[in-house]
Amino acid sequence: MIPVKLYQQRRAKLAQHIKDGIAVIPTAPELMRNADSNYAYRFDSHFYYLTGFSEPEAVVVIIAGKNPRSILFCREKNKEREIWDGFRYGPAAAKKAFGFDEAYPIDLIDKILPQLIANKATLATPMGLQADWDARVMKWVNDLRAQSRRGVAVPEQILDSHSITSEMRLHKDAYEMQIMQRAADISVSAHMRAMQKTKAGKWEHEIEAELLHEFRRFGSQAPAYTSIVAGGGNACVLHYVENNQRLKDGDLLLIDAGCEVDGYASDITRTWPVNGKFSAAQKDVYEIVLEAQMKSIAAIKPGAKFHAYHDTTIKVLARGLIDLKLCKGSVDKVIEKKEYLQFYMHSAGHWLGLDVHDAGQYRHDGVSRKLEAGMVLTVEPGLYIRPAKNVPAHFNNIGIRIEDDVLVTKTGNRVLTDQAPKKVKDIEAWMAAA
Repeated sequence: MIPVKLYQQRRAKLAQHIKDGIAVIPTAPELMRNADSNYAYRFDSHFYYLTGFSEPEAVVVIIAGKNPRSILFCREKNKEREIWDGFRYGPAAAKKAFGFDEAYPIDLIDKILPQLIANKATLATPMGLQADWDARVMKWVNDLRAQSRRGVAVPEQILDSHSITSEMRLHKDAYEMQIMQRAADISVSAHMRAMQKTKAGKWEHEIEAELLHEFRRFGSQAPAYTSIVAGGGNACVLHYVENNQRLKDGDLLLIDAGCEVDGYASDITRTWPVNGKFSAAQKDVYEIVLEAQMKSIAAIKPGAKFHAYHDTTIKVLARGLIDLKLCKGSVDKVIEKKEYLQFYMHSAGHWLGLDVHDAGQYRHDGVSRKLEAGMVLTVEPGLYIRPAKNVPAHFNNIGIRIEDDVLVTKTGNRVLTDQAPKKVKDIEAWMAAA
């Protein structure tokens, strides 16, 4: 569990970025699923990073300057609604529990917020994500403009608060690393369970159910994203989520699935044979992808550029495609002409944290940023071979991706998900042991 003091420190750090300004950051709204039912609620990651507060209908206000303070607006206590919907902190309890200087009912925000914004040089708030929120903020600002003759000033500068919190979130502290390791461990267990439950004739959704069982059994609150359980040619659809086909003997099964623990995501992909034994063609392609991943992971260390491991991935895959006679010419030519894109069309990875595709810039001024200790990223090369005139039949519908979560350390890196089998012999042995 992340201590309250750390959330207070994060709010203080944000205040330093806005000098004598004010930050106003809402959590995510509840979303209707159908009729009178909502989707399961998930807080906004930026808001949660600063507060640890998981209830809907909440806004955090951070005031910088000579008298810095943080304020929470949230729902009032309501015993009747708690009977139906569950516990609510209410302003008084939330102030104490989450270390705020002040707390008020959310119903008072339109009355209080303009007063807090008045005469501040800078207003930082999320922009362009929620139309209702954008309109509400501009109403507060315009209401203040109407008072200009009385000496009330509006912020001269409006900043996107996400540009600040995104960079803050990029470096994980010890508490975050601990949570992310737990999420990774649970997801590893789920993939290992799924491997041993895989059999020809089962449905993709049956295997998905095994993943979900393991997630919840070990305390994950939810999947971090919609699980991809793709048998055969479905594995060549990068974001396949229907999960409604039977598994066939002789096909591969690609699973891209991870759980969320206390808001933090894991993200693992493994590919294995439905019948527990790789064919010669499947093995040939698989070994290329595995080599690309292993060499890309080795390239991750402090000081290395983020995109360096993607470049490593491309070089290994290009060489492999030439060896398989799926591409022709030299490695440089295959890369220059982008011929590899027929079989590999995505980046080698992304930041990971409170969001699966986590916050933080990948480039500064057009230049790939350097990796630093505390950053967490995925490494996920793949090959996706659809039927085509230039593809021999024995390679048709082979889709392979191998993905791990990697923490940059002071001396190199640590793979958070390395316990999930990924060598051919280890996968086959684990499936045979079922």
